[in-house]
Amino acid sequence: MRTAAILALTVAAIAFSARDAQAQGKYWPWCAYYDAWSYNCGFATFQQCMATISGAGGFCRLNPYAGPVAETRPAKRKRR
Repeated sequence: MRTAAILALTVAAIAFSARDAQAQGKYWPWCAYYDAWSYNCGFATFQQCMATISGAGGFCRLNPYAGPVAETRPAKRKRR
C-alpha cells in the first residue's frame, strides 16, 4: 500500500513539473491593464484580451516586454 502511494505521488509530481517546464518559454503578445498596478500579459490574441476586460474594465495593448527576435541574417550559399 505504501509503495503504491509513493508511486502515485511520484507520477503526479513528474506530470505537473513537465507541464510547467514547457510553459516557461511562452511569449504572449497582448496585455490587459486594469489599473496602474494590475495587468495580465497572458493573451495570444487581441480578441482574448478584449473578452477578459469586457466585464471588469481596463484596456488592451501590446506586450511592452521583449518578444522573440527573428533571425535577420541571409542564408549561407553552398559552394560547389
